[in-house]
Amino acid sequence: MSMKDTPQYYHRVLERIRPRSRPAFEEDGMQERVWGRRWGVRNDVGRLRMVLLHRPGEEIRIMTEDRYDPEIEALIDDDAQWYFRSDRAPDLVRMQKEHDHMARVLEENGVEVQYAGGSPNNPNAMFTRDAGIAVQGGAVVCRLGPVGRDFGTGRRGEEYYVTQKLAELGMPVLRPIHGTGLLEGGSFCFLTEDCAAVGTGYRQNPEGVDQLRSVLQHQDVRLVEVPLTGHSLHIDGAIVMIDRDAALVNVTRLPYWFLDTMDELGIRPVHLDPRDPATAINCLALAPGRLLMNDAAKWTTDALDRMGYDCIQIPYGECHRHGGSIHCCTMPLIRDP
Repeated sequence: MSMKDTPQYYHRVLERIRPRSRPAFEEDGMQERVWGRRWGVRNDVGRLRMVLLHRPGEEIRIMTEDRYDPEIEALIDDDAQWYFRSDRAPDLVRMQKEHDHMARVLEENGVEVQYAGGSPNNPNAMFTRDAGIAVQGGAVVCRLGPVGRDFGTGRRGEEYYVTQKLAELGMPVLRPIHGTGLLEGGSFCFLTEDCAAVGTGYRQNPEGVDQLRSVLQHQDVRLVEVPLTGHSLHIDGAIVMIDRDAALVNVTRLPYWFLDTMDELGIRPVHLDPRDPATAINCLALAPGRLLMNDAAKWTTDALDRMGYDCIQIPYGECHRHGGSIHCCTMPLIRDP
């Protein structure tokens, strides 16, 4: 009887065809061989190489003046789950001009700009930050909280369009937030390359945070949970990293112990000027110390300029009325270490 006819044959062959767990999935060589390039981010300030946007389109027109609520001085639709901070309908042409200008500035700074699609019933798709979180080697696709009463409106569903674009680009999806987990990308930030923070509240629940942690723990990244106040949406209303060792902060939205955590990590707080709107914090680091800022953040930008930061100001007022600014409208896909 020949060896190939024996039960031992299969095992003798496979002892020579061995699986190897190393190099790890996230290591550059493996990323380039399997996925075509190095994907993801490990920090919030390394040079930005690729970003995902959604250009505001016809979906914006569902926000109409008949939905004005004088009590909150904004257009709002409880059924469809959107709001716009004005007593008039959005100026779509102006929003597109602002958004296109932002995209041009990104490209002029060496950033590859990609665009995700969106539902015609969802005017919030321009806030791409919330639908996904890029980490080392790939992305975590989030699960957004707001859902319309008929389940056909609201932000739930943006995840599909972002996942579709990531698949088109070839970027690995390390995990989608599933089950009853809730997690939105605006409430995540890297503090250092081995420590991140997530803002917890009514838009990020324990199930969603645990699923995110399950990804980060395999990358040796510690996740710090920061409870947000009241109905605060995201941590990017409280802290945005602007340099390797500095963060723009709104201390009125952070617990005292987190400031101690920043100090332990060697992160210097740069305080938002109270004369600016609170959303002035919503900026984007293009590289360490080089920032893309809303031109409404006048006082804070002046202070940053005096400190030696390189600030690029762009008009973003009409887009900002929709509830978010530059940080909200950009989802980094690739940054340098």
